[in-house]
Amino acid sequence: MFWKFDLNTTSHVDKLLDKEDVTLHELMDEDDILQECKAQNRKLLDFICQQHCMEELVSLITHEPPVDMDEKVRFKYPNTACELLTSDVPQINDKLGGDETLLNILYDFLDHEPPLNPLLASFFSKTIGNLIARKTEQVIAFLRKKDQFISLVLKHIDTSAMMDLLLRLISCVEPAPLRQEVLNWLNEAKVIQRLVELIQWSQDEDRQSNASQTLCDIIRLSRDQGNQLQEISEPDPLLTALESQECVEQLLKNMFDGDQTENCIVNGTQILLTLLETRRSGVEGLMDSFSQGFERSYTVNSSILHGIEPRLKDFHQLLLNPPKKTSILTTIGVLEEPLGNARLHGARLIAALLHTNTPSINYELCRLNTMDLLLDLFFKYTWNNFLHFQVELCIAAILLHSVHEGKSATNDLENKEEVLNGNVTTENLKTPDHSPENIMVTHLFQKCCLLQRILDAWEVNDKIQAEGGMRRGNMGHLTRIANAVVQNMEKGPMQTQTSEFIKELPEDCRGRWESFVEETLRETNRKNTVDLVSTHHLHSSSEDEDIESAFPNELSLQQAFSEYQIQQMTANFVDQFGFNDEEFADQDDNINAPFDRIAEINFNIDADDDSPNASLFEACCNERIQHKRSPVNSKPPAPCVAMDVGSSVWDSAAPETATPEEKGWAKFTDFQPFCCSESGPRCSSPVDTESSDSEGNPKQGQDKNFSAASPCVWNVCVARKAPLVASDSSSSGGSDSEEEEDKADIVTETISTGSGQETIKLTVDAKNEKAVFTRCDRKQLGMG
Repeated sequence: MFWKFDLNTTSHVDKLLDKEDVTLHELMDEDDILQECKAQNRKLLDFICQQHCMEELVSLITHEPPVDMDEKVRFKYPNTACELLTSDVPQINDKLGGDETLLNILYDFLDHEPPLNPLLASFFSKTIGNLIARKTEQVIAFLRKKDQFISLVLKHIDTSAMMDLLLRLISCVEPAPLRQEVLNWLNEAKVIQRLVELIQWSQDEDRQSNASQTLCDIIRLSRDQGNQLQEISEPDPLLTALESQECVEQLLKNMFDGDQTENCIVNGTQILLTLLETRRSGVEGLMDSFSQGFERSYTVNSSILHGIEPRLKDFHQLLLNPPKKTSILTTIGVLEEPLGNARLHGARLIAALLHTNTPSINYELCRLNTMDLLLDLFFKYTWNNFLHFQVELCIAAILLHSVHEGKSATNDLENKEEVLNGNVTTENLKTPDHSPENIMVTHLFQKCCLLQRILDAWEVNDKIQAEGGMRRGNMGHLTRIANAVVQNMEKGPMQTQTSEFIKELPEDCRGRWESFVEETLRETNRKNTVDLVSTHHLHSSSEDEDIESAFPNELSLQQAFSEYQIQQMTANFVDQFGFNDEEFADQDDNINAPFDRIAEINFNIDADDDSPNASLFEACCNERIQHKRSPVNSKPPAPCVAMDVGSSVWDSAAPETATPEEKGWAKFTDFQPFCCSESGPRCSSPVDTESSDSEGNPKQGQDKNFSAASPCVWNVCVARKAPLVASDSSSSGGSDSEEEEDKADIVTETISTGSGQETIKLTVDAKNEKAVFTRCDRKQLGMG
């Protein structure tokens, strides 16, 4: 036992605290100080919460350590100080959150000139964030009194810790009314507009990137909390500002007016893509089909689309003339003019806009011929699968457009080709006179010549492969596009219009397409659906198949286990498995217990019914007996041998007399295993072993007495009937002093063999539950 050896020693922190001149650094050198603090060691907390100790802890996380210190231990004390301040101990939280002097020391960290030390900035952000969550009202009131707080945070936005602090103010404030006050405060400070202004070509890349990420996170957080807190009628002011047309227009102005840089365009496009998000997806650009029912869909505000529409020409121009990039070396060689991240994000934005199925935007894209330009890039950059995927999404969106003008794209995207961020619902917009859906599909098949370009690209690829070249990298997406067209012809919202376009193709082109669909595309789909690895065992045995078929599938197992878990344990639960309480009791108290259940075993033998094997059995016995007959004298009979066969075969109480009756007698010919077989007479009695040779064949002495009328060794098998005698399990335990009762319980039946010189005597002792067979000759029985 541990306490026997006094191993439960006190912490070394307590020993240090007993010293009068102990310092904070000495305590922080101890490894278990955090454990003792979280365990709320009273002496330690009282020491830490002293004013000078708290000030020293806050100073450690807000001031740079001396430069001449060893780098390995330079940030040891600031890290430990941050862990102590954020240990979520109420006494420390109350002291830090309620003391304005300490909060001012903490706040002064923002006055440092950029760039901030990223590690110290993370300590500061973590400490302030913990106070916002635990001492919300006090800290929010303190920060709102600081007029420069928002400006200082945005000043240091290039440090990611400041971005985290800003998001904590938006997401970690409770209750809801106080959160709404914070949002209004941030909106009055024009946080959104000031973040948008940071996305300009003149700003540092880190500042642009963090500002863009902050705005994207604000959009997602605001939408999620708006769905969760539906009882609040007041809209989120930050989200409203972000979705306004003015904000979108200002963002696009910063992206395209002036010098265009790839970083600015990419960061600004990411914000637009987030605004166009209608459903959060697990995989970028693809919906998770297993969680569609659990995702929340959002409505795209028409102001966003109105703000983007005038700038579609800038995105089209971006696809034509992107920011200059130097050539890069790839695995397939040197790429002189890379596609670039800016053009890739432009393609992503076009795909997202097409999925909104907005008539005015569809019309503008047709006017600009943007889809034709995207197809040109698709076939030019044959190894850029990121681009191929976005072009595929654009074509899928066009093919899934509804023929009903103004209908939302929600129902259109229920098709299995549904892609790109999910469903979009837009408000009714003013559209041109033409049907935008028809214009877009017409543009795709007639102006862009989609089918002809698919056929030409396929032929070029086949030619390259025939010459020993590599298969082009866009062939997989090209196959999916061709399948989408074929499926839309068979079933789809634009089925009729697509079929008409194909019929209007020139005869040679239509023939090529039909041949391509029936032969080339079908063979390609067949190859693509072949399992790369067989799901069956290469060398399966019958045992393996039996094992696999013996077990249900996993779903059935889970269902069965669930049903087993929810069943109730009732009083008769054990009885359901065929047991009762008596069988679990001590059997020593009841001597009859072992026989109680045996007495319930019933053998129903009807002596009047002939067994179907009786005639065959008798014929077999006669044949064997005729073959074994011999004049040799039999061996002198063996002395009487008794054998206890037990009492388990008896069913009912023994009758008072042994008078033979026809009804209820057993026909011994039915018991073939105990009589004759191909090897001759068989018996389990020791008598039989003495009268047979080592091979189990009957000796000649016995064969001498066999007669033709006797089909077996014993006439009893076919001619003699013995009474069915059973023991009464309740007879045991009777008085041994009454001799007459003992004799009445013993029944003897004599059975003679065919020759009459040998007799089998059956003695049944019902009281002792024993049956004894005895074989004796006539002299032993006193018959002369």
